[in-house]
Amino acid sequence: MIGVELIDRVAPSVEELVHDAKRRLPHLTHADVRLEVTQGKYATAENGAAKSSGDDYGLGLGVRVLAGDRSIAPGYVGLTLGAADADDLPRIVREAIEQAWRRADVNAEMKADARGKLGPLGETLADTRLHPVEIRRDTIPALCEVDPRAMALPAMVVETTDVSRDLAGLDARLKYNFVSTLTQLSRELFVSTEGARIDQTFALTQGMVWVVAVVDGVSHEIYDVLGHQRGWEILTRGADEPLIRFPTFVEFARAIGREAVEVAAAPTLPTSDGEVVVVTDPHYNTLVSHEIIGHPVELDRALKMETAYAGRSWLLRGLGEHQVGKQIASPLVTAFSDPALPGYGHYAYDHEGTPARRVVHIDRGVLQGFMNSRQTAAVFGGAPNGHWKATDPSLVPLIRMSSTVFAEGDRDPDAMIREVDHGYYVVGHRTPSIAESRENFRISARKVYEIVDGQLGRLYRDGGIAADTRDYLMNVDAVGADFRLYPISNCGKGQPMQTKKLGNGGPTMRSRARIFGS
Repeated sequence: MIGVELIDRVAPSVEELVHDAKRRLPHLTHADVRLEVTQGKYATAENGAAKSSGDDYGLGLGVRVLAGDRSIAPGYVGLTLGAADADDLPRIVREAIEQAWRRADVNAEMKADARGKLGPLGETLADTRLHPVEIRRDTIPALCEVDPRAMALPAMVVETTDVSRDLAGLDARLKYNFVSTLTQLSRELFVSTEGARIDQTFALTQGMVWVVAVVDGVSHEIYDVLGHQRGWEILTRGADEPLIRFPTFVEFARAIGREAVEVAAAPTLPTSDGEVVVVTDPHYNTLVSHEIIGHPVELDRALKMETAYAGRSWLLRGLGEHQVGKQIASPLVTAFSDPALPGYGHYAYDHEGTPARRVVHIDRGVLQGFMNSRQTAAVFGGAPNGHWKATDPSLVPLIRMSSTVFAEGDRDPDAMIREVDHGYYVVGHRTPSIAESRENFRISARKVYEIVDGQLGRLYRDGGIAADTRDYLMNVDAVGADFRLYPISNCGKGQPMQTKKLGNGGPTMRSRARIFGS
């Protein structure tokens, strides 16, 4: 099996090959190489019995070259490699750089030809430029008490199965459960012709629970994950940090099982005729921040680079027609993306070596800016903020969320409920349905309580809220002081699809929206 120590062995030769390419390949203006090794283990169990397990590795290579004579264009090469390639990596990297250079050169010539043939339309084919960034040479270690490589797979299988068996015996109305665990260590090397050399290692551990409860003929399912950039200790001990708190994995699973039974016994949420007061908890706002803040402020989406398969953003209709500097939310609403926050969205450098930093999207209701890459920053303006990331080095990076969140306020969440004569308390996120440009949304909740005279009343299932994005944000009239971060384990974007783990979160918030039932 290939280990992350492979990076130590090949890093000097990879760096030499990158700088050699700049000297010997004509019209090459930039090249960078991404190499990643991942070692991981997983276990699954179903209804109290072990189902599957595995111990594997991944090795991938990604190369980007900017080159051209009459114009400048990119060329990419991505490779998924195996153990047989480890001893031959210098040759593979050299050939990948040359192939990416040839692609860039042909791309640039075709671009130049099109400029000459298409008149004013051809003038829109600009050279590919990268905004300058601070060039760093840095090494970032992983944070964990239990090294994922040291975690014995048989022990993982036993502990995962024990959680599933505990769930199976919790309540006869729990008819099905599926439990999975994962722990892995990933090491990434980034080298560029500009002199960058970034070596980052990440530990990641996750537990997932999926249950189905049946009560009086009603079937109700819930699934959720807990996870952190740490070792196996987070499953056995839980997490108690200022921004991330969760119980042990078995306690987490039991809570989900009890909730599934409770909610299955509840009636379906009725759909309201119009807008009502809604108080949304931090877990629900995790998905709200993801869908109506995070995705529309990814600048590749906003610049229509992914329109054909993923949609656009209502925040930017053109380079001269956008919402930057305009009021799009209540003055109580601030939202930002910050790779320095702990959890799934944490990293120090993105996949083009840009030092990651917080970018404020909404400041007291006013739109300020977007997550970007060096290329999109050169197009739209503003400094690069380190959000160009790929799920795997063999894939071209995309602009991705780090930890995109609503900032906390200063209100007591309980007081925010007590002030409501009639409304609904919306708890936990389930499934989103979002408009093509994210200008409106519909997001279902794990459970919804009616609020009557400031008190939580009847519990409902199979419901959520629907609203126009701007109206919903403008109607926020209270923001709690109970900020929390949660993991999003399966954010999909791109073509081919890249599924990425990242962080989202926020505090309790109060606004107005239409509630909908099943």
